[in-house]
Amino acid sequence: MITRNISLPELGLVASTRAALGAGIALLLGERLDSKPRRAVGWTLLAVGALTTIPLLAEVLHHKPAPEVAS
Repeated sequence: MITRNISLPELGLVASTRAALGAGIALLLGERLDSKPRRAVGWTLLAVGALTTIPLLAEVLHHKPAPEVAS
């Protein structure tokens, strides 16, 4: 099993991109607000969440695996 260590700020960035994606999808699917501003904000959040996920994913995948601890 490959173990990866990420720092707390990296974890916060990953969580915030997931939140932006989720909020964008929720706004696009919801119908409580006016249509035009809701769609604009929804698409913006979705785009920002998706575009910031790509470099974060690359950074996490290109980290060297954590050294295994011998028991």
